Order: sequence, then structure tokens, then C-alpha cells
Amino acid sequence: MSLDVGSQTIGVAVSDPFGWTAQGVETIRHTTREKDFARLRELTSRYSVEEFVLGMPYNMNGTKGVRAERTEEFARELAEAFPDIPYHFWDERLTTVMAQRELIAADVSRKKRKKVIDKMAAVVILQGYLDHLSMQKKGD
Repeated sequence: MSLDVGSQTIGVAVSDPFGWTAQGVETIRHTTREKDFARLRELTSRYSVEEFVLGMPYNMNGTKGVRAERTEEFARELAEAFPDIPYHFWDERLTTVMAQRELIAADVSRKKRKKVIDKMAAVVILQGYLDHLSMQKKGD
């Protein structure tokens, strides 16, 4: 399961059982961490989640800024709430731009794009991670 953690929302995506493709699940509107994690508990159970992939919002020059620090803080809390599910960070630079382009290419209206962009960014994050794993397996 990948998470695109923002200040107001958390985009969620999961892979198929084979780990080949990523599908968007939903966008969680942030209220409280307890409610966020309660919803994630439901989703991790429903989708039999084995690991989390969190988008790491590096700056374009590769440094970490405030958003990256907030993501690391979220990850620490996630690890406490889900001690049996490991997490990994994945570079999310330009994932929102890529998701935006895909939605525009699919002729999704601006209003609808705003509602699904974080979920789509989570899809891009997870697909990048899955593709990386696939390439590693081919190299072994």
C-alpha cells in the first residue's frame, strides 16, 4: 500500500496480488491521526497489506524540507500504530505532475482532478516502487 501524505489528505493505492500494478483506493481527508489510522486499519485489513510505501517529498535538489520532515514524523507514528507492517520511503518528486498529466490526458475535469489527484499520486508512487522491484528481480 502506498501513501501520499499531504497536510490535508492522504492518497492511498494498493497493488494487485502479484505486485505488478497499482490501483488507487481513496483519498483520506485528514481530521485526526487517530481517525486517519483507524481508516488505514480498515484498508490494511481489507487489502491484506504487507508493507507501506510512503512518498518522500524531497526538494528538487534532493534535500529534505519541512514536508519531508512531516512525512518522517508521520512514518514514525505509522510504525507505532502498525508495528507488524514495515514501511519504505519512495522519492515522490514530480508524482503529482505525472498524475495531473495522466488525468488531463484522460479528459478528467479540473473539479474531478482535484478530488482524485492525491490518490493518483499514490498510484504513481506505488507503480514506481513496483517497477523498481521488478527490475531488481530481473537483475538477480
